[in-house]
Formats: sequence, structure tokens, C-alpha cells
Amino acid sequence: MEQHIDQAIELEAITLGYEGKKGMKRLASDITASLNVGTLTCLLGPNGAGKSTLLRTLCRFQRPLEGKIKLFGKPLNEYSQPELARTLGIVLTEKLMVSNLTVRELIELGRSPYTGFWGKLQKEDEAIIGQAMTLTSISHFADRAVSTLSDGERQKAMIAKAIAQATPIILLDEPTAFLDYPSKVEIMRLLHRLSREEGKTVLLSTHDLELALQMADHLWLMDKTLGLRTGTTDDLITRGEVGRYFDREGITFDTQTRVFRLADPR
Repeated sequence: MEQHIDQAIELEAITLGYEGKKGMKRLASDITASLNVGTLTCLLGPNGAGKSTLLRTLCRFQRPLEGKIKLFGKPLNEYSQPELARTLGIVLTEKLMVSNLTVRELIELGRSPYTGFWGKLQKEDEAIIGQAMTLTSISHFADRAVSTLSDGERQKAMIAKAIAQATPIILLDEPTAFLDYPSKVEIMRLLHRLSREEGKTVLLSTHDLELALQMADHLWLMDKTLGLRTGTTDDLITRGEVGRYFDREGITFDTQTRVFRLADPR
């Protein structure tokens, strides 16, 4: 009998960090959390809290110092590289050195877990690539060189590549960072729709707090001092956790309107 798994990602007592010249550098400890299948979760927190390191650890780009990570109940370190490429789609902030590729060729690389790097694209692959470009509204510059794109256009192309990879989990580090506000909303709505209609599990870090509070099913709040808090967006707002993590001198969070407000300077 096939086992039904509700949790796409499980973190068990994870410690994040790396080995430095002066020994082990710990960024966050005792992180225990999970992501349900088919949900959109936003990872929020100040710079330096360890958000990018957490995403890189989930991608297996670096190892956790302690603890275990599971994808669909299977330990992350037991996935072969081909298996992982068919399970995780990744959009990180680093710019890839792909200046000689066109946008379409970049997105075609998203199909390599199924075709092999030099594999021939079939009609099904072409259809998936076309749909990914349509969803991200980049079909009109499919033949342009990646090197000619603006930061925002390049970000959309990388998201399209992740969509074309057709993985059940998509991890994104600041996917809306270089976009204007209408494009930010467009991308967040797209990611929300992918979780709802395609059953994908989406985890993204972002500094667009108010947009995240409107769109996310769940939040992961991360802070060096306060640690990690997880829960539904409504629950964390109601309990005052969002305000606790982001209230700073001169800034307060209004739980009724879900808006951050500046204190009266007078």
C-alpha cells in the first residue's frame, strides 16, 4: 500500500553554520520545522539572520552542522543528485555565468534532469518550456541573450527555469528583489497559484513583508536572538509574533491592517 506523505520538508534540530578559519561558526541552532505539501511559505527576518544559509542547506549546497533534513520522509543525504534535481527547483540570488545562452536555452536547462544535459527535447518538454515562459510573462524576449537582461528580467527567467524543471518543491531566495511592485505582485500570485493548482510546495525568503503577509499560507520567522517561529500567517499575526520579530524603534506593526507604521516623529 502506497504511503501518503503530507510533509514535503522536515527539519529536525538543525544547526546552521560553517567551518571558518577560527573554528565552527554557528548561525542558528535547534531549528525544528516542517512544510506541508502544496503550501506557500515565506521565510522572513532581518539581514544576517541566516535565511540564505538555511535555503542553501535545504538545497544541499552545504551541510547542516547538526540535525537531520528529510524530503517527503527520506533523508536529504540519501538522495542521488539526479533524484534531487527532480525533487527541488532552486532560484538563488547569485548570478549564473550563462552570458552565451538565450533565455529559451536557459529555461531548456530546466529539463535536463529528465533528458540529460545533451538530451534531445521532446514535444512534451517543449510544451512545458513554453508554459513556463507564458506563466512568467517572458515569451516576448525568449530569443534574447541572458547577458542583455535587466536584473528583474533575469530573475523571471530563473523562475521560469525552475518551473520548467517540474519539481514538487521550489525554493527561492529573494525572488522579487529586483522587480517593480506590479511584477512583485505578479510573481507572488504565480507562486501562490502553483501551490494551489499544481500542489507544489513553495518556500521563499523575502523582504517584501506586507506582500508576504497577504499571500503566504505559512510564515517562518527567523532572528538570531529570537530563533525560528513557524505557523499560519493569521496565527502568527494574531499572537503578535510578527510584531515581536519586526518592531523596531520608530516602527510598529498594526495587527488589524497588517501594515508597518512609522511612529509620529513629533
